[in-house]
Amino acid sequence: MKTTSVALLLLLACTLPVAAAPQDNIVGQASVIDGDTLEIHGARIRLFGVDAPESDQTCHDDDGKLYRCGQKAANDLSDFIGAKTVSCVPQATDRYDRTVAVCSVGTVDLADWLVRQGLAFDWPQYSKGKYAAAQKEAERTGDGMWGGQWVVPWRYRECKRAGGSPIRCSESAAAQ
Repeated sequence: MKTTSVALLLLLACTLPVAAAPQDNIVGQASVIDGDTLEIHGARIRLFGVDAPESDQTCHDDDGKLYRCGQKAANDLSDFIGAKTVSCVPQATDRYDRTVAVCSVGTVDLADWLVRQGLAFDWPQYSKGKYAAAQKEAERTGDGMWGGQWVVPWRYRECKRAGGSPIRCSESAAAQ
């Protein structure tokens, strides 16, 4: 009888729905993959709520000079993080199986920092406006891309998917 009870309990346990455990925070030294993607302990992490220019994307500075704004975003983020510990709080998983997370160095939200520097954009579709004030401040001061001309990264990717070249898509009339 005891064996039957144990077997019944095991069978019940196997058929009950399993609640998904919240993913633990990811903490450690980060490598910057691009302006809005990090890697910590082999895990790819997409910063929540913002979109930075793609690595091959170009912009024009306030003097009209062409520069690689995607590469600048990644380099500046890497310089800001340096050897500091990054802490990420997972929010979701994206279609590329990356963890989407709010990441910080100390008390500084990296997404907010990127947007305030004019290196990335608030992506309201996902952020619900969380970084809108930071973007307004960067726009007001003309920091980063706000001092020149650019195409928002999501429009740049649409252009590339439609067969456009990096140069043509960076120069698209969809700017600002």
